[in-house]
Amino acid sequence: MTDIPSPRPTLDVPQAEATRAFGRIGLLSFGGPAAQIAVMHRILVDEKGWLTERQFLHALNFCMLLPGPEAMQLATYAGWLMHGVRGGLIAGALFIAPGLVMMLALSAIYVVAGDLPVIAGLLYGLKAAVLAVVVQALVKVSGRALGSVAMIVIAALAFVGIALLRLPFPLIIALAALTGAVLQLGAPQWLPSARGADEGGPASGSVRAQDHRAVARTAAVWLAIWLVPLVALVVVLGRGNVFADAALFFSQTAVVTFGGAYAVLAYVGQQAVELYGWLQPDEMLKGLGLAETTLGPLVLVLVFVGFLGGANLSGMEPLVGGLVGGLVAAFFTFVPCYLWIFAGAPYVEALRHVRWLAASLAAITAAVVGVIANLAVWFGLNVLFGAFDYARFGPFFLPDAQWGNIDWAAALIGIAAAVALIRFGLGLFAVLGAAAAAGVLVTMV
Repeated sequence: MTDIPSPRPTLDVPQAEATRAFGRIGLLSFGGPAAQIAVMHRILVDEKGWLTERQFLHALNFCMLLPGPEAMQLATYAGWLMHGVRGGLIAGALFIAPGLVMMLALSAIYVVAGDLPVIAGLLYGLKAAVLAVVVQALVKVSGRALGSVAMIVIAALAFVGIALLRLPFPLIIALAALTGAVLQLGAPQWLPSARGADEGGPASGSVRAQDHRAVARTAAVWLAIWLVPLVALVVVLGRGNVFADAALFFSQTAVVTFGGAYAVLAYVGQQAVELYGWLQPDEMLKGLGLAETTLGPLVLVLVFVGFLGGANLSGMEPLVGGLVGGLVAAFFTFVPCYLWIFAGAPYVEALRHVRWLAASLAAITAAVVGVIANLAVWFGLNVLFGAFDYARFGPFFLPDAQWGNIDWAAALIGIAAAVALIRFGLGLFAVLGAAAAAGVLVTMV
């Protein structure tokens, strides 16, 4: 792997000290991306002084442009600033590793003991509380993203597209990006976030010709690390094998996961549950509940999805197949993140001046609001009604839930969790713990 010689600042930070710091960050990475980014800022900027405020914010802005977990990519970028590709690889791995180990362990416990009354009760309560967490995410994201009528329209169309027309998630993202670019050319006043893009040409830290070649070499290495195992699994195992299908599927999600884990979960749920049959809808909710309680990025819920796919469909002993499936999901989810950082970080300053890109990303963010709204509806129907069917009216698919089947206990737990989180601002872990305890009580009674 080739380090990129420029425009990376030279930071006089010993590798061992940086490794300890990123290991500490990984062990403190509870609470979602906002909390994780705050921890990184406190350690890297306030305590250590390794990054300036400007460097940290530029890195964060760049990571927000990328598909994938922004907090993990920010850790990778910070490590790259200090020690190039090797530093970024270590920082990203240390950010993921604790949560990955926890999620694999929790997935194994679920496969082995998920039917035990206590475990079932815990998961029942977590499943109901997750609905409140998704609603809270929807409120927060919509407050930031829907700053104009055009953004509201894009969000509404995205909801209709994915919820009622069942358009593929990547197509919705592509259409939103195209819409934003077109609006930037024809009506930029409709895109308030795009108007904040920097004026002028490339930044003073532009990349030289030799650096372009170094970036290309690094990108080629990480493309090979990503795509060679992917091709090998598909060729050797063939389509229809759970591990080959998982490699393809999670590679695809790695490319389109704009807007964080909540946005991609609707797409994952649609495909993993309805197309591949790796798990059941309520299990998707349980996995998200488990991911909310672990270290690391929330997108680690994909490890749970891969674990259950391998446990259920590989033909291997469940724990062995699940472990392989979980590791396949993790590999093809996170390896592309390294590619985005190592190939794109040298151009971060130049990217800040691309106005049509800022407009496209504003529109994508608005579309993500519609996708998260669909996720909230989908989760809500599964929490409250369990299994339900869809009725088709022309091109539209409408849920056909029976009100007589509503689960009032789950509804009460979900409403109480939403009030606690949104109205009173209680901590996530306290709310999840109370919901899990209520779930055990309901199950036992």
